[in-house]
This record gives sequence, C-alpha cells and structure tokens, in this order.
Amino acid sequence: MTQLLALIDGSIYADSVCDLAAWAAKRLDANIRLLHVLGRNNPGHENANLSGSIGLGARTALLTELAEHDEQAAKLSLERGRLLLDGAMQHLADAGIAGATGKLRHGDLVEAVQDFEDEADLIVIGKRGEAADFARLHLGSNLERVVRSAHRPVLVAARAFKPISRFILAFDGGDSAKKAVEHVASSPLFSGLACSLVMVGSETADARAALVAATNRLTDAGIMVDASFEKGDPEEAIKARVEEDGATLLVMGAYGHSRIRNLIIGSTTSEMVRSCLVPVMLFR
Repeated sequence: MTQLLALIDGSIYADSVCDLAAWAAKRLDANIRLLHVLGRNNPGHENANLSGSIGLGARTALLTELAEHDEQAAKLSLERGRLLLDGAMQHLADAGIAGATGKLRHGDLVEAVQDFEDEADLIVIGKRGEAADFARLHLGSNLERVVRSAHRPVLVAARAFKPISRFILAFDGGDSAKKAVEHVASSPLFSGLACSLVMVGSETADARAALVAATNRLTDAGIMVDASFEKGDPEEAIKARVEEDGATLLVMGAYGHSRIRNLIIGSTTSEMVRSCLVPVMLFR
C-alpha cells in the first residue's frame, strides 16, 4: 500500500503538514507515518575544561549536576516529542485519517529520512522549522538537506492549507521537470485537478516541441491542461501565474538545465518555495 512520510516538529507548520498529508493520503489511499527527530544529544559537558581555580570536590559536584540536568532535559525532549506525535495523530484522526503511525528518532533528520524513505512514496515537510527566521523569510535549514538527499518526491507545506483544485506545473524541459510531468500523469494524486503548464523563456522551436510533448502526455492521462509560455524572470513569472490562476499547489523540478537548477541558495526553486504561499511539490 502507498505510504506517506510526514516530518513533524514543534513549528506552526505542523498542522499544515498534517492537513497536506491527509489530503494526499485520501487521494492516494495511503497510510501515513509521522516522524519526529529529537536530534543528537550533545551537551558537551564530558569534555568541558573545569580545571583552574575550581577545586576537585566542586568539579565533581558540578559534573554530577550537569549530568542530572542533561538527563532531565533528555526526558523532557522525549516527552515533548511524544506529545507532538500524539497531537499530530489526533489532528489526522479529526481529518478522517485512521491508522496513522508515529515514530520518534534520535539523531540527524536526513539520516532518519534515508532510513524510512524506501518504504515511502512521498515525503511531506514544512517550509520552515521551529528555528527559522520568519522576518527574513528563511527556509528551514533541514528542507534543503532533505530535498537534496531524498529519492522520493518532496511535498513542502505552506503555513496554512487550502483545498487543492488547480496547480501550476513549472516546466523547463529538463530531466527533473520531465519526471514531474510523468508523475503527474501517472499519479491519482492529480486526478481531476486543473493544470497550468507554464514554461518561462523564449518560445523557440525546441522549447515549443518540449512543451507540446509534455502537454500531450498530460492530456493523454486525462489531466485538464492549459499550456503557455511566459516572458520574464522565472521567479516572478511563475509566482504571478500562481496568484493569477488561483492555484493552490506548485509542482516543479528541484534541478534542471536552465535557471531552474540550483536548490536552495540563490536559485529559482528557493525563491518560489519562499515566496509562493502555496505548497510546492519538488522532484529531483
């Protein structure tokens, strides 16, 4: 059976991740596994330099106190993680999703995702995590790492979920964009949704042929497609189309042979994930 891997933390995006995962699970008839990673315990007290004027007895007492503090912090972190998973599973149950499972892991998020992604068909993650700088529109630091390492499509949740009926597919003719087209054509996730297939740049013969081939593949699969070229900057043009069309999902390749090629720093991909107020589905 199809399975979704939803990454949960304590950020304000957690509810949106659950809502987006629930939407996908219903359309795919999929199970949901929730994953919360606690992070490695690294207090650094074991190697602390407590020499100098601190006497032997005081050093021993201090190390004992620090160890007790770390143990208590670890217990609180574990309890918090369990509560986050319990809350997420209740949120899914309220959305009509029964049987979701939760998993707590210590360690690195990317390593945890790699351990579970072979069993998953889709990964869902929030645009930003608990420590993201909202004032400067920073993306979550783990988002880039997950997308770079994942071999499954990654669905990035926006701050608030809205029902999805129309999506933009940003197409540049590259391998990842073609992979996105093939996935859209073959997945029940997109069945019945209207699609705007958008290619930004000069309308050359080769570009036109690539766009026509992508359009034909989608229409043959029963997808309602409106294909067009847009002029200007890819970031601005695609963002404008998302807003003009009232799209509630953006689908695109995370890498490509044109300007849509580098994730995350300074790239078209990162700019659209940052600025578009809709979920973004990324393909490598």
